[in-house]
Amino acid sequence: MLSGLRKTVAATFMKECPLQYNSFPCGLAKGNRTMTLVQVSSNKCSGGYQKVFEHDSTELKCKMKVAVYLPPKAENEKCPVFYWLSGLTCTEQNFITKAGSQQAASEHGIIIVAPDTSPRGCNIEGEDESWDFGTGAGFYVNATQEPWKTNYCMYTYVTEELPRLINTNFPADPEKMSISGHSMGGHGALICALKNPGKYKAVSAFAPICNPIQCAWGQKAFSGYLGEDKKTWEAYDATVLAASYSGPQLDILIDQGRDDQFLSASQLLPDNLIAACSEKKIPVVFRLQPGYDHSYFFIYSFITDHIKHHAKFLNA
Repeated sequence: MLSGLRKTVAATFMKECPLQYNSFPCGLAKGNRTMTLVQVSSNKCSGGYQKVFEHDSTELKCKMKVAVYLPPKAENEKCPVFYWLSGLTCTEQNFITKAGSQQAASEHGIIIVAPDTSPRGCNIEGEDESWDFGTGAGFYVNATQEPWKTNYCMYTYVTEELPRLINTNFPADPEKMSISGHSMGGHGALICALKNPGKYKAVSAFAPICNPIQCAWGQKAFSGYLGEDKKTWEAYDATVLAASYSGPQLDILIDQGRDDQFLSASQLLPDNLIAACSEKKIPVVFRLQPGYDHSYFFIYSFITDHIKHHAKFLNA
């Protein structure tokens, strides 16, 4: 009877933990190779599974959590991957619990990957002193200044390490990636797409920081992570990158709340990006949404439109 119970529990565990779909549960060794992901949570959602994993990052030199939504389609075939980058103070939890993205991802057969916004627990002096710098505020750059440069390499983490991790451990189509984000994460999504022509099939953003070298948030982060030479900042500024973009056509979708307090405070500066894209003939659909602010209520209201935008290119 105990043996039967064990088999039942094991079968249930295997069903709930389809990490590589190879009949090995998360965190167990197969031969001499140990899987690099440890499952933290798993919840059935919209026919698929919303999961959170932890892993040791080689780029960031700390443990990182990453949320992965696996649509039903992933049980039988490879799926495209939509990467989501969150904003200041967020973790991997904000998007998966507030945005309501899973239903549309399920319908379009898209895996959603949402990493944390910075390294954590690195014992760097001052890392927890500010809400807009350090912990929860990695700004998706590769820091060049002490004491940040050892751990704060979020750009390489997002564009290189994370896709390798996902492509190795999940039924992901490595040729079909897209990227999106909110606020600081919108900035991250835009620069990742503009700096890597052809890597991402689509890009979109909610209330992105479009011209960080010209706003207080960006100036604080860039001076701390990159130093005082403002010329080096341009490599991580979407408006500057758009002005010199020469890759394949990139169709950009941006939603911006008209009542966003950070828009009126000149932290976001979308007009500068739109002007640069217009000059380079980069297609941008910019939607100024009346009555909406900077919150996840805003994201929840339009996330389905964004996933449809990505699906158009990912499933082409």
